[in-house]
Amino acid sequence: MITKPRIALIVGIVCISIFPVLVKLNYTPGLISAFYRMAIALSIILPYVLFTKQLEIPDRRTLLLTVICGICFGSDVAVWNIAIQESTATQASFLTNLSPVWVGIGTFFFLKPKPSLNFWIGTVIALLGMVTLVGFKFFAHLSFDIGFSFGVLSGVFYAIYILISKEVLAKISVLNFMTLSLISSSFFLGILSYALGEPFNGFSNIGWFVLVIQGLVCQLLAWLSISYSTQHMRATRVALSLLAQAILAAILAWIFLNELITPQMILGGIILLFGIRITFYDKPLVLPMGKKAKLPPL
Repeated sequence: MITKPRIALIVGIVCISIFPVLVKLNYTPGLISAFYRMAIALSIILPYVLFTKQLEIPDRRTLLLTVICGICFGSDVAVWNIAIQESTATQASFLTNLSPVWVGIGTFFFLKPKPSLNFWIGTVIALLGMVTLVGFKFFAHLSFDIGFSFGVLSGVFYAIYILISKEVLAKISVLNFMTLSLISSSFFLGILSYALGEPFNGFSNIGWFVLVIQGLVCQLLAWLSISYSTQHMRATRVALSLLAQAILAAILAWIFLNELITPQMILGGIILLFGIRITFYDKPLVLPMGKKAKLPPL
């Protein structure tokens, strides 16, 4: 049965999936593209929350954590943009989806409860998938170019965002959190872009159109839809469903960008996603006496 939360999740996945294709068109530099994605979304959501009087300033600690979330999410989008432009939309999309692995590692060091054995098994499989995806020779020669490095770094930034936002969202509403974090990320990316001499104008009409689509569709509509589905569905089901955006992004890149998808990349992507899938298992994979455990519903 298709419900509103499921429809919202599908909408969110599609909205995110088109983002790598838009960035790969290279109408604007990666960093400034990230800035306008946040700023355009903020220009819509801020007047709404002010008009409806839903904007509330939380206590100092929560506000600080929200600001950090905005900076981390903005950094995630910025380095992901650069990774897409320096490599391929397909590779960058799969590498940034390693974020659940980094979330688990962060949880192991800083939070409770600690990740289960299944998490570590899934992590090893996911990393093997990453190696397969980009090529064994790539790792043998340690040729970590900017496209690969920023693709992985994107997942790390997003993992930090997830770990911190989990605590913040327990104290403030989703709409309030999105507004405050967008303010933070917009200011951070704006200052960084100015300091690095990024162009804020001079783009073609198509370039501006792509920026507007990124802000309204890939940021605002996507994350409002995903947040809504998260409130009404199991978190594991949402997280696992979001992995589909890497596959959809690869298909769209193949159709619209003529990106080559080799059998090795397909195999690596499958292994990577399968490994991440294992990290979400709540029960041991094998019970005593060799009996297989039944997987919990997601």
